[in-house]
Amino acid sequence: MPRNNLRRLLRTVEALSDLGPELTAERDFAQIAQLMLAALMEAAGAREGALFTFSNKPSLLTSVAARGFTLLPEPAIIPLLPRHVHALTAGRGPVVLNEATYDVFFSSNGNVAPELFKCVAPLKAAGKLAGLLALGRREGDALYEDDELDALDLLSSYVALAVHNHNLAQTLTQRVSENLRLLASLHGFYDNALEAFATAIDVKHVNIHGHSLRVARYAAAIGEAMELDASEVAALRSAGYLHDIGKVAVDKHLFGKPSALDPDEFRAMADHTVVGHQIVSGIQFPWPKIPEIVRWHHERADGSGYPDGLLMSEVPLAARIIGLADTFDAMTSARPYREPLTVGGTLSELVRLAPEKYDPNAVQALLIQIRRDSVGSNRTSLLNDHVAINIAPTDIDLLAASLQHKVSRGRLILTPPSPSS
Repeated sequence: MPRNNLRRLLRTVEALSDLGPELTAERDFAQIAQLMLAALMEAAGAREGALFTFSNKPSLLTSVAARGFTLLPEPAIIPLLPRHVHALTAGRGPVVLNEATYDVFFSSNGNVAPELFKCVAPLKAAGKLAGLLALGRREGDALYEDDELDALDLLSSYVALAVHNHNLAQTLTQRVSENLRLLASLHGFYDNALEAFATAIDVKHVNIHGHSLRVARYAAAIGEAMELDASEVAALRSAGYLHDIGKVAVDKHLFGKPSALDPDEFRAMADHTVVGHQIVSGIQFPWPKIPEIVRWHHERADGSGYPDGLLMSEVPLAARIIGLADTFDAMTSARPYREPLTVGGTLSELVRLAPEKYDPNAVQALLIQIRRDSVGSNRTSLLNDHVAINIAPTDIDLLAASLQHKVSRGRLILTPPSPSS
């Protein structure tokens, strides 16, 4: 192998090794796209380049990063006809363009002239077009030769996966948002429609089947015990159905992991609050606090929660209630890494963690409702058959008194459950 070829191959491998940590770092895709484009241009010796994503229906190439071009719009958009999509998908490796081939790959109906590009590399994943690398001139207007094309071919398949994953995430959140908009247009939300949506959220993950339905039921019950009005209770029930909607974008294998999540896996899981917030923020709900409940249901009173590390005074009451209902169901449900806790053990732990982690008034309301369940005075059983009540009413009263004593030192007065309730 000639020495120049070897040197270029080594530089390409070096670029590949540098890209790996960058692509897996916690970055916005726009930053990642710029890093990928820089590496591709370096490998090809290009001084102009643009990275495009491909979307279908309609078929469009849309730029997500550009360097060197002085006249390229932001974003640059190129509509494609079926024959263009076919040509880009069927192509093998990078292609050097000339006047006779522009029409094979591009239409001229976009906001950018394809003649700016001297070389293109289709980005394909699983045999489907995910995006496109388009390069302009090289230093000294040199031609793209086999060495540069080989380097691009090596890097392009790697970059294609990152672009493909981005496209999947974008498509997923858009589909979920569109489905919710459709529901919202039907003159408000109905419980049966949102229950169906909650079931669809949970069904992807075998270990959380029924979770969103239970959280909705528990949250509404807590709200009733706190004597919230009917509209606020309805909002809690709806927020419970939707609180984990961001988990549609979480790798389902994380839910089945039989051990604790590592820091990167935990961040991926925690992101469901932010993704969920993005999904529901564009929806006109009858209850305006739904987006912030979805975002903040993992915040904790002492600021130790996520994603924003808020204190109790900064978290709306509805989000605190959903957070408590979510925790109660998680603790009393089996997980791959542990057996479920008993109701008594869970209530004892929640009392221990209030008010440092959980709103004590919400915990007190949960005690009231479970006491009613234990004596059979609830019109509809709160716990159903999911868990058995293994704690006596008198022991619930003791927990309520303990909670009252803890918070009364801070001069916060709670309403204890009535022995006759």
